[in-house]
Amino acid sequence: MSKPIILSTDPGIDDAVALAILLFDRQVDVKLIAAAAGNVGIEQTLTNVLKLEKFLNKKVPVVQGCKRAIVKKPIDAASVHGKSGMDGYKFPEPDNSLLLENQVAPEAIHQVVANSPEKVTLVGIAPLTDFAMYIRLYPADLANIEELVMMGGCIGRGNYGVLSEFNIAGDPEAAKIVFESGLKIRVAPLELGFQAKIKPEVSEQIKSLGKVGDMFYSLFKRYRGGSFNTGLKIYDALAAGILLKPEMFEFEETHVEIITDSGYTYGASLMDFNDKLHQSPNAIIGKSVNVAEFVEWFVSAIKQAS
Repeated sequence: MSKPIILSTDPGIDDAVALAILLFDRQVDVKLIAAAAGNVGIEQTLTNVLKLEKFLNKKVPVVQGCKRAIVKKPIDAASVHGKSGMDGYKFPEPDNSLLLENQVAPEAIHQVVANSPEKVTLVGIAPLTDFAMYIRLYPADLANIEELVMMGGCIGRGNYGVLSEFNIAGDPEAAKIVFESGLKIRVAPLELGFQAKIKPEVSEQIKSLGKVGDMFYSLFKRYRGGSFNTGLKIYDALAAGILLKPEMFEFEETHVEIITDSGYTYGASLMDFNDKLHQSPNAIIGKSVNVAEFVEWFVSAIKQAS
């Protein structure tokens, strides 16, 4: 039986890859997609989700997430993904507005979880605003959540601030709520993306995989997460990999503390592998990935979507 999941995403080129992989994998049943503000603004990420669903011929209900973080001013990564969030390919304009739920994301998430006969898995590949608001509004639902699998945080230096990774930096207060929720959390941190790069020869292989492969090849040519010539960091697909094929990874359980004090460490994710904080573990961190196995899985997953 397929595992029910709810996806929070802010497409974003690497989000688009993860979304396609999850929509076509038979291990999971995507019940709801929440478009989050992050890589670009909420109106554009919502449009991008609807464009992807039309292109992929999928009909999963979609809901608009919160327009901004709980406290901090919005940030974006348009310099990485382009102004639209998915620069490099001309998608057909979405006409599937019937998929758009007339609810706010926390309410829509609650409806799915509360009415699910089996536990639901949350997948977060964006700032965690919507999941945090949901946890605050519907704490009784947590008993019917299997786990949260996410891409975010970093073991060492960040890609947004000195010590902050973009998804956590997008809403540190939300991340703090999530990590303190008591949910089982599995994390693909920034460093996994440094390890599992998609090299040019792999992109060329993907290009031949029908219209979906050609679409991703076109996006990859414009993506600035790494370099097309030396290797692209497709971070969010690693969260999909942790969910769908965890045997590719080495994990370590630890305590993660999100820093919300103002200053240079704002948005840092302290991963206490040496137990300096003497706190109980609250997350399972992917520390390394079998690169050859990941690349083989990655190409196979895109082929399945083509």
